[in-house]
Order: sequence, then structure tokens, then C-alpha cells
Amino acid sequence: MNYSADIKKTPRHFLPTNFSISTWENLEPYFKQLLEAELSSKNELETWLKNSSELEAAISEDACWRQIKMTCNTEDKKLEADFTFFIMEIQPKIQPYADLLNKKLLASPFVNELDASLFFTFLRSVKKNIALFREENIPIHAELSILQQQFGNISAKMTVEIQGKEYTLQQAAKFLENSDRAIRELAYRKINERRLQDKNELNNLFSSLIEKRHQIAVNAGFENFSDYRFAELGRFDYTKKECIQFHEAVKQFVLPVVNEIYKKKKLELGLIDFRPWDIEAPTANEKLLTPFSTAKELLEKTIQCFDKLNPFFGDCLRKMETLGQLDLDSRKGKAPGGYNCPLAETGAPFIFMNAAGKMSDVTTMIHEGGHAVQSFLAHSLSLNGFKEYPMEIAEVASMSMELFSMDYWREFFSSKEELNQAKRKQLENVITIFPWIATIDKFQHWVYENPKHSIEERETSWINILNEFTPSALEVSDLDEFRKNFWQKQLHLFEVPFYYIEYAIAQLGAIGMWMQFKSDKEKALNNYTAALALGGTKTLPELFATAGLSFNFSPEAIKTQIEFVQKQLTKTTDK
Repeated sequence: MNYSADIKKTPRHFLPTNFSISTWENLEPYFKQLLEAELSSKNELETWLKNSSELEAAISEDACWRQIKMTCNTEDKKLEADFTFFIMEIQPKIQPYADLLNKKLLASPFVNELDASLFFTFLRSVKKNIALFREENIPIHAELSILQQQFGNISAKMTVEIQGKEYTLQQAAKFLENSDRAIRELAYRKINERRLQDKNELNNLFSSLIEKRHQIAVNAGFENFSDYRFAELGRFDYTKKECIQFHEAVKQFVLPVVNEIYKKKKLELGLIDFRPWDIEAPTANEKLLTPFSTAKELLEKTIQCFDKLNPFFGDCLRKMETLGQLDLDSRKGKAPGGYNCPLAETGAPFIFMNAAGKMSDVTTMIHEGGHAVQSFLAHSLSLNGFKEYPMEIAEVASMSMELFSMDYWREFFSSKEELNQAKRKQLENVITIFPWIATIDKFQHWVYENPKHSIEERETSWINILNEFTPSALEVSDLDEFRKNFWQKQLHLFEVPFYYIEYAIAQLGAIGMWMQFKSDKEKALNNYTAALALGGTKTLPELFATAGLSFNFSPEAIKTQIEFVQKQLTKTTDK
């Protein structure tokens, strides 16, 4: 099927075309109108659903822009105030109405006449939201939304000086790829020493988040936030039991492979001991990869790469560039990390990242580009709720794009040797990311199942879990002061709790997509786009099945996938 990136802003029929959210007083009448509407036929119900969706989309896009603008410039107090106003003065007043509208929908006798194949997951989510809603949690959710943004504000101020020049931590990380070991170690220590300066502030922030999240869970009738969050995230298709099995499978099947990768790297570097600042180092036969110098060049080369993979993918990025919906370079005052933010009305999303000239920036751009493609594909779905796809399939979209695109990375490199080096690094990362995912996921379970823990207990638990998943080939015995605070660099822990196991599930899905791609490119891309175009209208196993995948992250599946990647990895050493 052919898709077009000539996306159009969704026309309004319920709201005035020029309506914008300024106060609760100008927004509330539309909620009242929906609440008071007569639903005396299936047609009236369907029109009501479209009107509700239109209102949701307008609110969602307004909130997204407030957050985008604030993360692009954390030093602008007005942008922070605009975001805070929405979170504290508007969103809390929306939630009771949203609950009443959900109940109104389910109370309609015509809800049973809706197309079950299209509405099953939507109505399942509505029922889940009703079950979790508690009036007393509204102000706590608002407080959490403000607190969570403090991580970005704290991190955005972190800079270090190396060789007489100031760098953000994202920019400084490029020195970890330097061929001079002394420079790598200097950068590693400076980055981590800078993080330690804010460790108490981040610890206190995290403690506040834990306390409030636990209270939300208790208010909703759950024993702990872990159980509550699984329900809130709509994890209908797997449980904590499968997560624990994943942790053990990583130790059994992945950690030994990571250990061999590190041993090989140690040998190639001619080192007596292999240290954390050696992981990204180029070997004697490798160069320091400089795939681009500016954000503009990164975008241009990514578009060229996407064009060769599928012209529609390149068109998506071109459309975003035309709309000015990209902020790619790293700078002081900008929040850390990267994201693709879907914009419910506009359709074309916004990509935010912190490019600093590294190879990892290329994969971040391609990763977020995969998310962007899914945003384009799902935009035509008739209801906003249909576009709310599971995060597991969203990460399949992004991680598959990383693997699909590898053969087209020649846009970034002038020689086959550099291309193979980049591909080798990518495939190593596919393997080495699993222990970190397991570490973060296991830590989160401990944190929220033991919500009354002290900071000292937190540090002890973290270092014990981190050591479980640290390869023996990596010498870290004298770095505990840095390592016991490593969790503080993981944005997800602060801003999107429990959102991390998705990367593991999706990485396995992405490897499966890549296996298809290696066998039949056209079929794989058709399966990929077909699954993404469904948005959230099917269950997670059904979305995987449409993509030609099995929804499976069992130990056996992990073993099979890792072995496939290992075989592909050996091919990158071919001359």
C-alpha cells in the first residue's frame, strides 16, 4: 500500500477553527456540551465520539507544545510558567469530566453496536481508566507532572570543561570515542564528577516522586505503585512474572555474549584492564567516526538514507522540516534526551534530540524518525483514542528502523570500512543494551515494592542489581562512588516510570523484523507499515502478528534472537 506524507491538520467541526486554550473558563463549556448531549441512536453516539476526540486532540496538542517549548529552552521562565499553568490549572479540572464522559460512553445502550473489531482496545482502555480514576489523585498527578520536569531542569544545567572549552554532558560524551585513552578517562571522570554534584538534589527529587506515586497507588486500591503502573500502562498481555523471567534470561543468554564482546575489544585495544572509558574507543583498525558535523547535515543525510529505504520515510522528515518541527542540536539550557512527540491535530510530530556529532546521534535520529513514521501512518485513524498505540509496538517502529537502515548508512560514511565499523557498533549495542534494560527494570520493581526505603538502601540495592548485570570483563572495582548513582542519568526513572522493559520487547521484535527484511525487503516493509498504520486499534499480540512477528520475550526467544545478531555481527568484519 502507498502512503503519503502530505499530511493535513485535522479539520475541526466541534470546536471553532481559531479556538485556543487560554483558561479553564474558555474550555469547560465544550466538556459540558459533551456531557449534556443526547445519545439516542448509534449515529448520535458516533458523532459524539468524534466530537470528544476532537476536543481531546486539541487539548493534547496544546499540552505537547507547552512541553516541547519548555524542553527546548529550560532557562525561559515564561515557557516553564505556561507549562505549569496547564498542569496545575487546567489538567486537574479536565480529569473529572473525562471520567464522567467515559462513564457516559459505557452507559449508552448503543455502545454494543459499535464495530467490535475496531473498538475493542479503545473500550478496554476506557474501562481501565474508569477503574483507576480517583478524585483524590487529581492534585497528586498535577504535582507529579511538575516534579517530573525538574529532572530536565537540573540536567540541562550540567556542563563540564575539557581542554579549555565548556560542553554539555551530551557533547562531552564524544570524547569517550577518542583514540587517546587519557582523554577518554578524563572525560569519563569529569562527566560523572559533574553528575555527583547534583546527586543529593536528584535523590531528594526521586524520593518525592516515589512517595507521591505510592500514594496514588494506595488511593486506587493497589498494594504498590508497581501493580498500579502495570494497570495504568495497559499491560494486558504480560505480567511482572514475565519481566522477572526476562531478567534471568539476560543473565543466562546475553551477559556471556556481552562479556565476549568486551574481551575481544580489550584484546584489540591491547589493554591489561578494560575500563568503562574504553567501551566506545576505536581500535587500531578503526577511525573516530564523524558521520556529520551539524544538525542540518544530520537531517539531510538521514533523509537521503530514508529515501533509499522507502521514499515515504524520507518524505515524513521533509514534511517535519518544512513545518519547523525539529530541534536536533545539543546546547546549554536544553533538556537532555530525545523524543518524538506526536501532535494530535497537526499530524506531523516533533523530534527533539541533543546531537553532538557522534555515531549514536545518527541512531537516535533514525530511531526517532521511526517513531515519526508511525505518527504519520496512524494520523488518518478516525478517533484520537485509536492513535494511542502500545509503547511496545512504538519501539518496534523505532528500533526496526535502526536495523533496516544500516545498509544505507553509506550516506554518512565514505568507505566500506567505516560503514562496517558503524554497523558493527550498532549490532554490539543491540546486544549490550539488554543488561542495562534488565538493570533499570529490576531496580524499578525493587524501588516501588519497597517504597519506604532510605537513600542508603536505594544506593545499596542499585549497586547490587547493577553488579548482577555487569560483565566480568569490565574492571569497575574502584568506581563505586560513580556507579552507585548511575541510575540518576536515566530519564525514564524520573519522567516515565516503568517505561523501559518496552525497549527489550521491541528490540526482540525489531530483530524479528530485520530477519524478515534480510529475507524479503518488500514484504518486511509492507508488514511494518501495515502494523504501524493500525495505531492502537488491535491488541499488542495482534499488532505483532500483523508485522509478521510473534509476541514473545521468553528465554528461548531471547536466545534465538541473540544468536542471529551474533551471526550478523561476524559479517561486519568482512573486508
